[in-house]
Amino acid sequence: MKEILLSLLAGIIVGMLFKVLKLPAPAPPVLAGIVGIFGVYLGGKLLEWVMKLT
Repeated sequence: MKEILLSLLAGIIVGMLFKVLKLPAPAPPVLAGIVGIFGVYLGGKLLEWVMKLT
């Protein structure tokens, strides 16, 4: 739970910083972002699985 709260806090700070600097939000559209995060996680788990087989 602590990791989730720290991630949320970091996201809020980055979002505020980008707004102050008048930059576009550093995030993809919601669905694409979720799929991308899932892909990164799945890729890591897949590599762990492959490495255990060898």
